Amino acid sequence: MNYREEFDSLGRKEVPEKAYYGVQSLRAYENFQITGKKVHLEMVRSIAEIKMAAAIANRKAGVLTQDVSDAIVQACKDILNGRFIEEFIVDSVQGGAGTSFNMNANEVIANRAIEYLGGKKGDYSVVHPNDHVNCGQSTNDVYPSAGKIAIIRLLQKAITELNRLHKALQTKAEEYADVIKMGRTEMQDAVPISFGQVFNAFASAILRDRKRFTLAMEELSVLNMGGTAIGTGINADEKYIQTVVPTLAEITTLPLVQAEDLIDATQNLDSFVFVSGIIKSCATTLSKMSNDLRLMSSGPRAGFEEINLSPKQNGSSIMPGKVNPVIPEVMSQISFRVIGNDTTVTHAAEAGQLELNAFEPIIFHCLLESLDMLTNGIRVFTSDCIKELTVNRIQCREYMENSIGIVTALCPYIGYAKASSFAKKALKENKSIREIILEASIMDKDTLDKVLNPLSMI
Repeated sequence: MNYREEFDSLGRKEVPEKAYYGVQSLRAYENFQITGKKVHLEMVRSIAEIKMAAAIANRKAGVLTQDVSDAIVQACKDILNGRFIEEFIVDSVQGGAGTSFNMNANEVIANRAIEYLGGKKGDYSVVHPNDHVNCGQSTNDVYPSAGKIAIIRLLQKAITELNRLHKALQTKAEEYADVIKMGRTEMQDAVPISFGQVFNAFASAILRDRKRFTLAMEELSVLNMGGTAIGTGINADEKYIQTVVPTLAEITTLPLVQAEDLIDATQNLDSFVFVSGIIKSCATTLSKMSNDLRLMSSGPRAGFEEINLSPKQNGSSIMPGKVNPVIPEVMSQISFRVIGNDTTVTHAAEAGQLELNAFEPIIFHCLLESLDMLTNGIRVFTSDCIKELTVNRIQCREYMENSIGIVTALCPYIGYAKASSFAKKALKENKSIREIILEASIMDKDTLDKVLNPLSMI
């Protein structure tokens, strides 16, 4: 392999001749062998958009020449078209507040721009990673802005899957609106509820999560671009500061706005804590739903057996014929991971010091991972669990007829105390509430049938 020699403030270093990354990227690659995962593809996409917007804004401000600006823009377009992705070599988790990733982008874009201008990779007299590609910028406004845009895009994907899940739940609610089951509180028989109501309640919770995700995107649409190092805008042209975010909004087609207080927006990461909490809320809802589905499907002979989940694979290496609720199980495991990531995000946001929080890399690693896992999980949950489940009408009817819980419907007619005594008597004698009431001759059969009609109790 042939090498070229590059220099930075630490000295000289050999870089593979064909590489578009440079010396600072290579040092970061060697320093941070942490997760084995490169920076998320959406982060690569968003930083290319930021560099493009900056080049255009700096040209309008007269800071960059037309040819340099055009070359940078074209290099960014190459990245957005899927080229040079393998040149982004730094680990997702890194020290330095994201400087490694920012410089990786600066070097790749500079070297590609150099080629457009007829030069050779590494000749930074043509296009310089810092002086030209990073002109008017700092890692401290570029990196968080890239992270916000990436998270917004993943939130959009998650909303698409939430919409699918919401629709699937509504369909199940309509399909089984006429099936009545025993509701349970604290795992004990309570009062009747229809499966239409059960699935509608699930759908309502998902709709609420979808609305929160929209709020999260609004929260993340406020950027500190133009603030440079600590929000004061040092080294950035005033015209650039005014135009970079509107230009970026046009490129991304997202409703991005510049923060009113760039210093505050650079120091504080509470917006990521807010968004992480919203993601955690959704994951928690989905795990609770999965818990319910596992309980209702428990069996097939010694459990609730109220619903059937589609069999997906053998459930045991030792017990023949066993089938497990693997899709709800994986949904809960995703939730556990998201909750853990939320804890990490909270600690990282709190740990910022003075004018900068250096721990954005772990925040973005966690948030982007949570959204990827959650989105994929919802997709599988919708297709392989909710859409395919069925309800056991006969089993639900038997539970209803034999339940002690329906005695609650008699309280307005015979009072709580008497209803309670009848419930205990039915349980002790292993009889139905209907039998006990008829034996006591306190209500005729027609009236009792009307009162204990499941449809009248929901």
